[in-house]
Amino acid sequence: MKKLKLNSIRPLVFLPAFILLLITIILNFVNYDWFLKVTTGAKSFMTHELGWVFSIAGVVSVILVSLAYFSPLGNVRIGGEDAKPLLKKQTWFAITLTTTIAAGILFWGTAEPIFHLSNPPKSLGIEPMSADAAKFAMETLYLHWTFIPYAFYSVPTIVFAFAYYNMKRSFSVGSQISPAMKNLNQNKIKVVVDAVILFAVSAAIASSFGTSVMNMGGGIYSLFGIDNGKTLWIFITIIGTIAFIISSSTGLLKGIRVLADFNIYLYYIIIAALIILGPTVYMFAVGTESFGGFLSHFFEKALFTGEAAHDDWASGWTTFYWSNWMAWAPVTAVFLARIAYGYTVKEVIMMNFVIPGFFSVLWMTVLGGSAINFQMTGQVDLVSILNEQGSGAAAYAVLNHLPFSGILIGLYLLAVMISFITATDSTTNAMASISSTGITEASQEAPVFIKITWGVIVGAVALIFISTLGIDGIKTLSYLGGFPALFLGIFSILSLIFIMRNPGKFDRVSKAANKQKNVS
Repeated sequence: MKKLKLNSIRPLVFLPAFILLLITIILNFVNYDWFLKVTTGAKSFMTHELGWVFSIAGVVSVILVSLAYFSPLGNVRIGGEDAKPLLKKQTWFAITLTTTIAAGILFWGTAEPIFHLSNPPKSLGIEPMSADAAKFAMETLYLHWTFIPYAFYSVPTIVFAFAYYNMKRSFSVGSQISPAMKNLNQNKIKVVVDAVILFAVSAAIASSFGTSVMNMGGGIYSLFGIDNGKTLWIFITIIGTIAFIISSSTGLLKGIRVLADFNIYLYYIIIAALIILGPTVYMFAVGTESFGGFLSHFFEKALFTGEAAHDDWASGWTTFYWSNWMAWAPVTAVFLARIAYGYTVKEVIMMNFVIPGFFSVLWMTVLGGSAINFQMTGQVDLVSILNEQGSGAAAYAVLNHLPFSGILIGLYLLAVMISFITATDSTTNAMASISSTGITEASQEAPVFIKITWGVIVGAVALIFISTLGIDGIKTLSYLGGFPALFLGIFSILSLIFIMRNPGKFDRVSKAANKQKNVS
């Protein structure tokens, strides 16, 4: 009887999210025009009415994470002073990187700079395809893919890790806002938060799923000439769903640990190959200049909305990314917090913010710099490739121009597949745990059938959106998921502020340990 209780679903959490996603799928088929009207209306509201809120949240998150590193909270150990780490730091980094924005940098690292190179914001007066446009494209890559995204992840990771392991709060996304809730009825709040955020992250993960499917389709087209269309997407979606469900079913730190350790070496190989075979001087020279511009104009770029000039560039790009990161963050933070057990908050910040942020700087310098150089020198017409074959083809077009292209494309495609599996594995694992009863520090695995259910749902939603709306469908999913996550993110920020002011006030584990020492 006890086992059944541990393996049961939390119906008030699982069913609302499941029903909302089911309605989303049904509406797409029953009344596509109305469905499109509703989703595009939601997107318009998000970008035009709330874009500035996302931008402020991003900057505040960076500032708070930086302050937390040097605050007394930085020295607090997750789980208490006697807690022992679950992972070695090398594996910890590999899992953190491959389960967060890695799938995104593989897809957008070469495609995005070409979009900015050819279509910079009109309000800034930058001439397309110019040297200024190239610099702007690189600066924008650093904005969208380095420290702000990882700050969005780090804030809820720190708060949940501290709340769950040190404050002894329940295994719920709602625990991320418990320090800010004070005397309110947190049990009721947590049920609502978990239900809403499961829907939000389902949309976000389906968005990332769609991105990965299109990226893998581009790689298969480059290697085998198979049309990167709906038929191939269906095949990739089915195989991908089966793969990450199997990985997730092996347990929290089994399949994903092996895949992440292997995948990180693929990243190293890809970077090394481009440095050796690509336009090395150009990528690092332009990268250095652009990174300097990014740092010196950080606040200006991070808070750019384009509203004064009625320029919708920021809403189509920056707000898209911020909403995507915020939609992923609450549930991904649950997973990241679990693997941070035994480390200090300062180490958590280093591994979830500083190191992966600088890794992304290197990745974008090498991949983005190569793409811009090939376009500007006329070696590869990436603009035409993007228009004709889609965003997923850009990376493979760049690699195809290098020596040993067949090997590099194969390795890149493999990296995309593994990144997709690990990212989806970690998130569906956390989603299943949030949907389940009986999750404790001693028993952290959700029933396999719940993992399978979420995996199938996410795969179905992703396939529907990319098949009907393409890249716009991916962005629409991101906006839908980011809306409720924005408000949760704001409360997570407030919770971190409360904890930073007086960590000892909230740390029940340390209090208990000190009391025991005094008794002894």
